[in-house]
Formats: sequence, structure tokens, C-alpha cells
Amino acid sequence: MKKALLALPLLLAGIVTSASAQVEIGLKVSPSIASLRVDAPGSLGFASDGSKLGIGGGVIVDYFFGQNYAFSSGLLLTSKGGKINYLDQTAPNDPTQVRRSQEISLQYLEIPVTVKLFTNDVATDTKLYFQVGGTVNAAVAGRINSSKYYTDPATATELKASKHFIIPDAALLAGLGVEYQLGQSTRVFAGLSYHRGLFNIDRYFEKERSNMKGVTLKNNELALDFGLKF
Repeated sequence: MKKALLALPLLLAGIVTSASAQVEIGLKVSPSIASLRVDAPGSLGFASDGSKLGIGGGVIVDYFFGQNYAFSSGLLLTSKGGKINYLDQTAPNDPTQVRRSQEISLQYLEIPVTVKLFTNDVATDTKLYFQVGGTVNAAVAGRINSSKYYTDPATATELKASKHFIIPDAALLAGLGVEYQLGQSTRVFAGLSYHRGLFNIDRYFEKERSNMKGVTLKNNELALDFGLKF
């Protein structure tokens, strides 16, 4: 994952050098609603408990291999996570069950690997676009209940919140939007995208809690995409 992130600037530089006329580079900001898809044995009482607001953004690159077709990538910092609740023992020596809740906040470095399909002009200097593909993600920070550290009440064990989750993730991406040309090489765009996580990001329940095997947490994100291309 680190090698891929380090290689991306070199790849983008090579693309710009070899086919600068076909490359559009820009900036994007994406406010989003993130949640977690939860799956676990019924006896554990795991459930999704709502979504959280986030914001992300970064650099995007559209490399056109046809008049209306582009390979779209970039390097983004995104916010994911959500709220969950589950049944657990009250304390290390107290088997009485209580319902606990966690608000999970994760930050990822994200590399999109997608294709954008553009229509012809639907109005003056205005095109629609459709984006499909996926993303490769690496977790760089995490919080549970707004804290970088979390003490599990059932075991009295404190760990960094980021240690509760695996680093790599990947997602399917589907989006659509509208792009408007302001000048010869300047464009603005706005769109909507859905990111469906593919990996089980849980590490803590599987490895640290022997009575909670089979817990699966996967990212979901719905984002508004606003950007400017040069």
C-alpha cells in the first residue's frame, strides 16, 4: 500500500509528460455521510446505530483516452466510519449483559481507480458524467467515541483506537454529476458518489475478544463531490 502511494506521483508525472494535452488535474472536496454495514451472530446483538458526517478532498487526475472517456484517479483524504451498538458483559468479573455503543471515525488515504464517461453537451458548455470503478484505501487515523484511545469496559484493556481496525480497505465506486466549462482549460463539477466497502475492517473483536468471533464491519459512504479542474 505504501509503495503504491509513493508510486502514484511518479505515475501522474509520467502521464502529464507523455500526454499533457489529454490530462486534466484538479482539486475536489467531498462532504459525506458515512455508516457501517454490520454482520455478526445474533447472540452478540450487533447492529448499525446510525451514520456520521465527514468531509474529504484532495487532488484528482482525469486522463482522456477518447473524446468522452477518461481514466480517473488521484490522491484523496477521506472520512469514514459510523455508529454501532452491541451486547457485552458489564465488567471483567460481571457477566451481566449491557448494551454498548461506539462512534467510529476513520481517516483513509484513497486512490480511485475509475473510468469516467462523459456525454456530449446537454447545454452550452455543460456535460453530464458517469463514474464507475473502485478505490484502494489505507487507514491513517482512527477514533472511537472521539478519542484516540479506547478502554474496553468488559476487559479494562486500553488500546489505540486505530489498532481496532485493519489498515487496508477497498471499495466499489459509482457516481454521476455535471461538469461546466468556465474557460479554455478550466472546468467546475458537482456530483454524487456512492462508495461500498469490500473488506471487513474489524480487527479487535476477532483477535482480542474470544467470545465475539464472526463480527464483520464494512464501510459505506455517500458523498457530494465538488471540484475545479485546470
